[in-house]
Amino acid sequence: MALMRSWAVGILVLVVTEYVQIRVVYDNLVGPDGVGSFGAALAFVHVPNLLCVVLATWAAARVHPQPWRQVPARHVAAACAVPAAGQLLTVSLRPELVSVSSLALWMSTGVLLAGCSMGLLLDKWWEGREA
Repeated sequence: MALMRSWAVGILVLVVTEYVQIRVVYDNLVGPDGVGSFGAALAFVHVPNLLCVVLATWAAARVHPQPWRQVPARHVAAACAVPAAGQLLTVSLRPELVSVSSLALWMSTGVLLAGCSMGLLLDKWWEGREA
């Protein structure tokens, strides 16, 4: 039950932040043709995605209760499962990203790993503040 609660919060935060990102960034700055350069992709796609993953990971980690927070494997699973599932869903829905030589696949995987790491670090920092 503790994992499901964390995953539910992670899903909610990821969906809301991605929706805001689509409405604010993609609709107003990127447009239907996509981005034209690596810098634009980094600024308008990957950095906002990083923020979404960090927030979803952090939120899921924050609601994961004791004593399961002290078990590293369970805590990581509670915090990072939703962003990882989102990555798998994105890759399955966009087959052009599946190629190992695709820069978009490597960038989005890097964003996933960095975002989960930063979300877990933010959770540890926040937990230290409360103690």
